[in-house]
Amino acid sequence: MERNIFQRAVFFFFLTLFCTSIFLVGKVIAPFFASLFLGIVITGVFRPVFRMLAKYMPARIASVFTCLAVFFIVVIPVVFFVGVLSREALGLYNLAKDAVFSNHLINFLESTRVLERINEFLTKANIQTQVSWHELVDPLTEVGKNLGFTLFQQARFLTSNLLNLVFYFCLMLIVVFYMFMDGERFMQYIYDLSPLKDEHDRKLFEKFNDMSGAVLIGNGLGGLIQGGAGGLMFWSLGLNSPFLWGVVMGFLAFLPIVGIGVIMLPVALFFLLKGSLGKCLFIVGFYGVLSWGIEYLFKPKLVGDRVSMHPLVVFFAIIGGLKVYGILGIIYGPLIATLFLTLSDIYFSTFQSMVEPDKGILDSWPDQ
Repeated sequence: MERNIFQRAVFFFFLTLFCTSIFLVGKVIAPFFASLFLGIVITGVFRPVFRMLAKYMPARIASVFTCLAVFFIVVIPVVFFVGVLSREALGLYNLAKDAVFSNHLINFLESTRVLERINEFLTKANIQTQVSWHELVDPLTEVGKNLGFTLFQQARFLTSNLLNLVFYFCLMLIVVFYMFMDGERFMQYIYDLSPLKDEHDRKLFEKFNDMSGAVLIGNGLGGLIQGGAGGLMFWSLGLNSPFLWGVVMGFLAFLPIVGIGVIMLPVALFFLLKGSLGKCLFIVGFYGVLSWGIEYLFKPKLVGDRVSMHPLVVFFAIIGGLKVYGILGIIYGPLIATLFLTLSDIYFSTFQSMVEPDKGILDSWPDQ
């Protein structure tokens, strides 16, 4: 009896030390968490490239070439993107804060006499509220000004901290290099350390790997195509800041419910009010073909059925991720949702019978 009490005391002492060490290690690596996390995610995405190269050369050389591919595919476009975005965002901010532009827009909208008809309808319906274009345009102008200023501030922050940006990119590439070399041993170490069964650990890892591939490859390329096509359409129609709006549409393309329609449909409405019915129909048709083709042809072909998550869950995961983690929330949000849903599946299949013996195995609705 005393021996059992002593063994328990030793175990709890060890457990306290172990949890303390985990906390301290987490505190040490916290400043570099984004680089570590992105390195692990990018490793999973580029692993097929590494395996293909490893067939023809030593693993170390294959890892170097794969890191070079990551550098040219990811790092250089990001630097170019930040430089152009800062100029476009500043232009949008200056345009939105310009009172002359707002007055011209309001004068144009008043010439359409649409609001007069709406107010007449409200009067006939015994609704006393009268709407003016100033009430509608001023909030939109404020949104445009805040959006342009925020994007400009972020881009200027990145360019002014270029050395830090390069440093964190280098850290990420170091993580990618060693994950290619020792990633399997690292994952096996995590499996051995985890108290869960290896099959559960593998399920978690595979779900994470599939979701990261879906976010970076499926949503990333889909957003790139939609943002690029939308920006080209804006440029061809002679609209201001086509690169900036292309970037905004590229990010909105990650959202499964609203998508690029948040930008495309108001632009179509603008041309309709302007009397350009042909341009309005072209924009609506372009938006429909582009979004339908990406969502129902391109993404399923590229990602397949490996990732199945309810669109509403993905929507709130991305919105919440952006709110909490900033731009990286586009990746963090869906992965956190994946962690929860996978652990829910493990609970239903393994642990529910221990907690609730009378209940059967349930299917989690977000996966349907």
